[in-house]
Amino acid sequence: MRLSALALAACLTAGPLTAIAAPPGATFTVATGMISDQKAVFATVESAHVVPARTRLGGTIVSLSVRDGDSVTAGQTIALVADSAMAQQLQSLDASITGLRAQLAQADTDLARAQRLIGSGAIARATLDQAQTAQNVAASSLKSQIAARGALAAQIANGAVLAPVSGRVLHRPVTQGSVVLSGDTIATIAEQDYVLRLEVPEYHARIMHVGDPVRIDNGTATPTFGTITLVYPQIQNGDIQADATAPGLGDYFVGQRIQVWISAGQRPGLVIPSSFIESRFGLDYVDLQTPGGNPTAVPVQPGAPAPSPAMPNGVEILSGLRPGNVLIAPAAP
Repeated sequence: MRLSALALAACLTAGPLTAIAAPPGATFTVATGMISDQKAVFATVESAHVVPARTRLGGTIVSLSVRDGDSVTAGQTIALVADSAMAQQLQSLDASITGLRAQLAQADTDLARAQRLIGSGAIARATLDQAQTAQNVAASSLKSQIAARGALAAQIANGAVLAPVSGRVLHRPVTQGSVVLSGDTIATIAEQDYVLRLEVPEYHARIMHVGDPVRIDNGTATPTFGTITLVYPQIQNGDIQADATAPGLGDYFVGQRIQVWISAGQRPGLVIPSSFIESRFGLDYVDLQTPGGNPTAVPVQPGAPAPSPAMPNGVEILSGLRPGNVLIAPAAP
């Protein structure tokens, strides 16, 4: 009676059996394996890296193309910062370049005229030299202003704020029209490499290791399994932190709390797929293969569910079977 009560309590705490049907006539050989005693804890979906997108230029935000929750790719332009003083300087340089081009054109004309007249002796050699010098000065001045305009244009281009990594925008503390300084954060981006951040009591520190499996309670018939990738070496407020990876974490919200099951120790036991168990008249039976080949119904006492990546619908058997027994899946109802 005590054993049945313990088994019922274990079933209530570990969650329902996974409904995965076995093909009729399929067989399963019972063997002793290690069963993980699982403990339910809460984990938080976190980004492995949270990177700020900063502006390289002080000024006013004239364009902002992302909102909280938007997905971005590395190198994508998410905002544009402009400085009105720089725009005025650019217009001044454009006007200066236009004047210098006209001056250079006039110097080229004077030089060509002097070269024609020097052959006939109509002008002195000094006049030709002066025309040549004026043309060189005009060309050098034009190149200098064009280079200055290119440097200013490159500085203005630094007003484009680019996403440093691919991920999701967690927070955007500014709006269009805000005045920012160089180095201010335009948006905070969570990298797409999400992890599960677990906090468990410190007495699990000795039994939790990198590579241990974790089971995610996602509310579906088939559980999702992950792996612990990092156990932090510091205990804070009586808890130890660990990171785990699992498929499909990108479908959760960053900061969302979900229930996971971790290993709290291992012990030997018998685990079979729940699809091989059939309830009849309030009792649980399995079909056992006999030496003659005919199946025989044998009553069993199931315990707590023991799902694993290899057997997601596994359930522990407390009595009724022994290693080496061959089970036959029941026929479909």
